[in-house]
Amino acid sequence: MARILVVDDAKFMRMTLSNILSKAEHEVIGEGENGKEAIELFRKLNPDLVTMDITMPIMSGLDAVKEIKKDFPYAKVIMCSAMGQQKMVVEAIEAGAKDFIVKPFDECRVVDAINKVLD
Repeated sequence: MARILVVDDAKFMRMTLSNILSKAEHEVIGEGENGKEAIELFRKLNPDLVTMDITMPIMSGLDAVKEIKKDFPYAKVIMCSAMGQQKMVVEAIEAGAKDFIVKPFDECRVVDAINKVLD
């Protein structure tokens, strides 16, 4: 069981992911709406893993990953992207994200990605 921080500007997406994670017996320890909140919550909660939307207001997931990895090189981040964001996904992986999942979420793919990154 992992302690997971879920970051997405859409409440529905956070809820969907939280439900998938809970069913897989992981604990959602916090939720954020933008990259700035992601960084603050990461510092405060020190999660085992972060799921992070790429496109968000105030600060993008891409910028947040760079910032988190700078201060916490061990951080494990999985990016969440809509179809057609391949260029940004590649940038996120280069910035230190461990994997990505595509919206709409496929429950099996989400659980597989999380288990792979946590191993």
